[in-house]
Amino acid sequence: MRQDKGRLVIVSGPSGAGKSTVISRVSQMRTDIRFSVSVTTRAPRENEREGVDYYFRTPEQFYEMVKADAFLEHAEYTGASYGTPAAPVEKDLEEGYSVILDIEVQGAAQVMDKRSDAVTVFLCPPSLEELERRLRGRGTDSDEKIRERLTAAHREYGQAHNYDYIIINDNADTAVRQLDAIITAEKCRSNIVLEGDSLI
Repeated sequence: MRQDKGRLVIVSGPSGAGKSTVISRVSQMRTDIRFSVSVTTRAPRENEREGVDYYFRTPEQFYEMVKADAFLEHAEYTGASYGTPAAPVEKDLEEGYSVILDIEVQGAAQVMDKRSDAVTVFLCPPSLEELERRLRGRGTDSDEKIRERLTAAHREYGQAHNYDYIIINDNADTAVRQLDAIITAEKCRSNIVLEGDSLI
């Protein structure tokens, strides 16, 4: 039996929904997934590490990557650019790993257009009020930036129906279990072809 290619798993949702926390915990639980590290032009937050959380690049460097068609998707979000390098994603998928993309709704729509096999998950807090509480609790954004993020979140909630799954993150442990279950279920959905007496 030939090992199937991995699954491309998109996790989207508003900033402050807890995507990074949930994805990180699921990644620690499983040996069959890889996290796609995005490129961004925004400044690093405290404790964010180059090549682990993001690849931090200047706008000029980012534009050169766009011109070189190096991204699976790219988008602008609240004044900064974000993109998913295509080559590492394809390599991991070919090696049988599932790859998780933590990307915004704009970028997710691009990947959905290109990859009909993508598994899409929208992760969100139970309300915009709870989202605002979390954003303010982070202490990393100005009032203006928080307002921008809440405006963007309102638009993003309107796109949730385009996703295969919705996880309401009102409890991190539950959200982690749900994302883990989704990945397991999608891995079991593998296309298996009978060739002679063997499954491939």
